[in-house]
Amino acid sequence: MTEIIKPGGPGLRRRDVMRLGAGVALSAPFVGRAWAQTTDINMLAWYGHGEADVVGAFEEAHNVKFVPKYYAGGDNMLALIAQSPPGTYDVILSDAEFVQQLNAAGYIEALDQNDYPFDDMLHEDFQKFPGHWEGDTLYSMIVRGGHLGVSYNTTAISPEEAQSYDAFWKPEVKGKVGHFDWHLPTLGMMSLKNGNGAELWDLSEEEWQAVQDTTMSLRPQVGGFFDYGGTFNSLKNGEMHAMCGIGDWITGVLERDGAPVASTIPKEGGIQFTESYSIGKGSQKAELVTTFIKYMTSPEGQVKLAQMAAYPCFAVTRGGRDLLQEVDPKEAERSHQIDGMPNDPIALINEGRIQYRDIPTQQSLEDWNDFWSEYKNA
Repeated sequence: MTEIIKPGGPGLRRRDVMRLGAGVALSAPFVGRAWAQTTDINMLAWYGHGEADVVGAFEEAHNVKFVPKYYAGGDNMLALIAQSPPGTYDVILSDAEFVQQLNAAGYIEALDQNDYPFDDMLHEDFQKFPGHWEGDTLYSMIVRGGHLGVSYNTTAISPEEAQSYDAFWKPEVKGKVGHFDWHLPTLGMMSLKNGNGAELWDLSEEEWQAVQDTTMSLRPQVGGFFDYGGTFNSLKNGEMHAMCGIGDWITGVLERDGAPVASTIPKEGGIQFTESYSIGKGSQKAELVTTFIKYMTSPEGQVKLAQMAAYPCFAVTRGGRDLLQEVDPKEAERSHQIDGMPNDPIALINEGRIQYRDIPTQQSLEDWNDFWSEYKNA
């Protein structure tokens, strides 16, 4: 039941006003629609975004039902859309680096920037995130993010060893290093290990060859390549003692359940993946999807995204972070989403230790994917 807060009441705080707004957004449309036929909203997303812990309250309030189609990796997302008629997907959850391609291909609709809380963003980069805009026109709305670095079993690799990507080459974990099976995260990490820093995606042919050589040198350590479920289970059961290409979005779920795993941002730097929502081109439910995206950027929606059972992430708004600290202080502390903590994700960005995930500049995605296939088969 939504708590009613009187705007003029004593002790009203900024977060209370924001929570009231979220509550009204959820509860008001339900009035007079209780007996209406449920509307299906077709979603294309990473696993978890269409599950009850994230969208259940919105579904109940708006008499809708999300019908999710899940993928892993932006290449797979683009292929699924290309194979589907326009209007197939009402809402598309995309990694930020693929928004430009979605827009260029005509797969997404323009959004009204006035619908979203840009003035409440935790970092100025989030206000006009690269690739989400074409000029002054918004095409995708940032909703959350997460950091990728060294993910490891704490009984096999020490926190000190995890401060460098060199941990993946530790002799004691030979055959126990796994990969999340998508080229961008791992090759980005290898580029950081090689010292490319902010230019990790903009590689000359010589630098690209060096990244390939570094990656190939890791191959004898590797015990497998895994999808989401395999990555999760291989860390959980101890089959793998380190995992390249992931971060707290996997280990955080296991850590919350008491598994001896952790993720850290090493000295060479880490990578931020950034997720955003777009309205699919030709959707007949654009108004409903707009209401949904507005909800997910409200404090309540931000908390649901941060706590997602499938994989946790960081809130991107101040209101979302404040409410997470209030309703789930344990998770806020575990994920360092508190001002002043040394690994606060916003502080890491400000310190220059985090680079936003992107696609290669001087090579094509096919070049990187071809090498990835060669690497897996080596």
